[in-house]
Amino acid sequence: MRIVHSIVELRQHLANTQHPAFVPTMGNLHAGHIALITQAKPLGDCTVASIFVNRLQFLPHEDFDSYPRTWDSDCEKLQAAGCDVLFAPREHDLYPEPQTFKVHADPALADLLEGHFRPGFFTGVSTVVMKLFMAVFAGKAQGTAVFGKKDYQQLMVIRQMVRQFALPIEIASGETRRSADGLALSSRNGYLSEAERAEALHLSLTLRELGRDALAAANAIEAHLPALEAKAMETLSRRGWQPDYLTVRRRSDLQLPHAGDALVVLGAAKIGATRLIDNLEV
Repeated sequence: MRIVHSIVELRQHLANTQHPAFVPTMGNLHAGHIALITQAKPLGDCTVASIFVNRLQFLPHEDFDSYPRTWDSDCEKLQAAGCDVLFAPREHDLYPEPQTFKVHADPALADLLEGHFRPGFFTGVSTVVMKLFMAVFAGKAQGTAVFGKKDYQQLMVIRQMVRQFALPIEIASGETRRSADGLALSSRNGYLSEAERAEALHLSLTLRELGRDALAAANAIEAHLPALEAKAMETLSRRGWQPDYLTVRRRSDLQLPHAGDALVVLGAAKIGATRLIDNLEV
């Protein structure tokens, strides 16, 4: 596996490739990330991963400085998975000057749910992903990037960005990987104490119950949804969580659903000091 740090070096190394397959990450890799690498390998002629903790998508009170960085372990996992190139820019490599030009996602999609509780988050995500895309895919007629469904809204934002900018990139999605008890794998799971880890499963359990209730009320989902969401929020709150949202949305655009829409259940909640997100298509 070749490790490169600068955009110039990356482009030089990819000069003879025709169709890179790219998996962007912030490091602290787990089995979910490695599954995306495995998925990416047959989709291109060179498998590229990136590791970059992007300051632009963290709010001032969030965990940028303490976000876990596990470089040696990450490199071992990527190499074992058959990754060809690891792009690991330092901050001055990716942002050699203040990033005053930014990509602002469609507010109709980006200002709800995660964007509501983390203002500016999707501007930071869209901007860094666009910059990474330009680093990896510049001069290529086509390429593929793989994102996990674990960050469901992020996946939708990136797909819309690629479509509206007419980028020659196919966005593939990877299913959420879970531990044996059903907890969605997340880099932030490492923050959890033993007791919090045992409790964390109740986020996915509550979402599953909300999804079952939504399907049962599907023909009159608009009338029943407020009560169903309030019940789910109360369920987690009683267990000591601080939920931001537990909601049912239509898969196509994350707007409030109508009868007959394909549904996705999404949630974000804090247990102790750790904020977790999860989702389920129902």
